[in-house]
Amino acid sequence: MRERSRTGRSMIVWCPDWPVRAAMQAGRLPADAPVALLRGGQVHACSASARASGVRRGLRQRDAQSRCPELVVQAYDEAMDIRAFEPAASAIEAISPGVHIVRPGTCALAARGVSGYYGGEPNAAAVIAERLVGLGIDDCRVGIADGAFAAEQAARRADQQDSYVVAPGGSADFLCGLPVDVLGQPELVGLLRRLGLRTLGDLAGLPEKDVATRFGRLGVLAHRLARGAESQPVALRRPPPELERSIEFAPPLEQLEPVAFSVRTTVEGFVAELARHGLVCTTVWVEVHGESGEVSERQWMHPRWFDAADLVDRVRWQLQGGVGAGVPLGSGLASPVVRVRFVPDAVASLADHADGLWGSGPDERIHRAMSRVQSMLGHGGVVSAVVGGGRGPLERQTLVPWGDRLTSERDGALPWPGSIPPPAPATVYPRPRPAAVVGVDGRAVGVSGRGVLTGEPSRFAPGGDALLPVQAWAGPWPVDERWWDERSARRLARLQVVGVDGSAWLLACEGGQWWVEARYD
Repeated sequence: MRERSRTGRSMIVWCPDWPVRAAMQAGRLPADAPVALLRGGQVHACSASARASGVRRGLRQRDAQSRCPELVVQAYDEAMDIRAFEPAASAIEAISPGVHIVRPGTCALAARGVSGYYGGEPNAAAVIAERLVGLGIDDCRVGIADGAFAAEQAARRADQQDSYVVAPGGSADFLCGLPVDVLGQPELVGLLRRLGLRTLGDLAGLPEKDVATRFGRLGVLAHRLARGAESQPVALRRPPPELERSIEFAPPLEQLEPVAFSVRTTVEGFVAELARHGLVCTTVWVEVHGESGEVSERQWMHPRWFDAADLVDRVRWQLQGGVGAGVPLGSGLASPVVRVRFVPDAVASLADHADGLWGSGPDERIHRAMSRVQSMLGHGGVVSAVVGGGRGPLERQTLVPWGDRLTSERDGALPWPGSIPPPAPATVYPRPRPAAVVGVDGRAVGVSGRGVLTGEPSRFAPGGDALLPVQAWAGPWPVDERWWDERSARRLARLQVVGVDGSAWLLACEGGQWWVEARYD
């Protein structure tokens, strides 16, 4: 007998190709343009016309462009993606008592309440689709089933502006014939396929005890999804109270400091209203409107939460960059400021961020000190180093302004052939220093065309110092970058060396010359 989900009926609203749609709207691109969004050097999403030319998710940029030479390539902007979906989520919230954002373009809600109000599940889905079409979202699909996982798979089989309803108790039969790829776990899916388990029905037919023994916790979760026996209920996103605040200036303000001074009362009310609801703001959108109609907007994030002084600083930084003819040039505005608006983008419970019994601790003191220095030097004056993907230590390092999300432009989870193993060096030189490596016979050691050392390293000179005996070494790691472009091609090999004094260095040999790239502390 098939199991029935314990979570009740779930409804998934899916807008296909949402990241591409948001990017095309922001860039005002034609609806039929072949577009690909890159994340970590690979295609994260692509338009229907790009797919028709052979572009697929996961392709590297040059492979995608070789298949579609007229491809429009842009970097994926997650913040823009989220913000563009907010009107759609709000429109659905006006129909349903709660919405959970699965990802931009996909949201879940409990089907029971909304279907009862509108006279059935298909009718409720039709009302939601009609509301989204009214917002200009012409491709939206709704799936309804026992559990969010089955409902999302149903939505992907629905027609445009239509719904696909799986009968109560029928989720297991509906999922049975789907490929295991829909689980979205590449490593587990690869293992299942190698074992001959190609559909969810194949996986569901195994005893749960055997699955737990062989595949662990993730395997058990996948097994339950395949059986249509989800145990995780849909987490509803409650419509937040009206918390945004704005201030208008009449006459318009032409100087930076009067704007920053005038918004203080507004931001104090903004923070106080959040506190009254037991909330704090961790991410906020600041919009600055010019007299001529232009708008400068930016998302600001805080490692803890914003107070009034923090928000005043963010307004100042957004406008900063020099004042010419009375106009804050750094804001991107060409006219005096007429309005400043604060929109909370992410809020959290005040209890989760309240100070402890003995104070806020050293982390908060550090943050306040860094924020103070940042207010004097500007937004980019204080930065944090983030280690991301790449082959060399310098390209793996990304400097992020203090308070912004600590993300790297390069995904460290991707394979980087030729990269050195962890740990990462602590000191990376902006410009490599000359070095030397010699063998036992006193001759210089090099790297052959096959990426092999020409001799055993015996002594080395880091940074042009006197030769130091080698205690240990590892490598080399050859790197052949951009071989297809003669002007930017680069071929080198890296070597880790430890001296008898305990110092550890990362050396690179390029063009027959050794260089010191970094030091391990």
